[in-house]
Amino acid sequence: MKKIRVLLADDHNLIRAGLRRVVESQPEFIVAGEAEDGRQAVAMAESLKPDVVVMDIGMPLLNGIEAARQIRAAQPDAQIVMLSMHSDEGYVLRALKAGAKAYLLKDSAEADLARAIHAAAEGKSFFSPAVGKVLLEDYMRKLQRTGKEDSYELLTPREREILQLVAEGKSSKEVANLLDLSVYTVETHRARVMQKLNLRGIPELILYAVRKGIIA
Repeated sequence: MKKIRVLLADDHNLIRAGLRRVVESQPEFIVAGEAEDGRQAVAMAESLKPDVVVMDIGMPLLNGIEAARQIRAAQPDAQIVMLSMHSDEGYVLRALKAGAKAYLLKDSAEADLARAIHAAAEGKSFFSPAVGKVLLEDYMRKLQRTGKEDSYELLTPREREILQLVAEGKSSKEVANLLDLSVYTVETHRARVMQKLNLRGIPELILYAVRKGIIA
């Protein structure tokens, strides 16, 4: 079985040691390397070609958001699991826009890290349960403030299927194959979903799916 190669990037030795313990406890994972700052993480990702980079959002020399952007630009196959102390939507959205597949709060990293790495390695999204809870509460407050109905009810069953598959990280071609549709039909449905939900881009679609409990 091919092992999932993981690069750990955090400027705190104790945190990196804890992350290493979790990774090494899983027989299908292997630690490919460790970085102490964002610039080192970018350089090591280029030289080591890891499958997954587990990275702190706040690091010296180059923060995790910018490091993630650079890693994804140079290594599109490397998936990012972002670690953060912040659960608010702004941080999560910036991480997603930078190319992160998973977003973990540091206080739950030990419990959720293995699942997040598995999901990211498969191209799927993963979020700490507390992040999903905060996003849902924020969403419900916005609905109450604006007096709007839940826009999810506007979607057809097919659009809901496509919403979930896209949020899970599947391409239009993969969705088309799964649902036995043409790529054009899938992209038409996806555009309607974005329009009905007033979403601007895949990162916002993923956040919406987390809020609704459609993905973990």
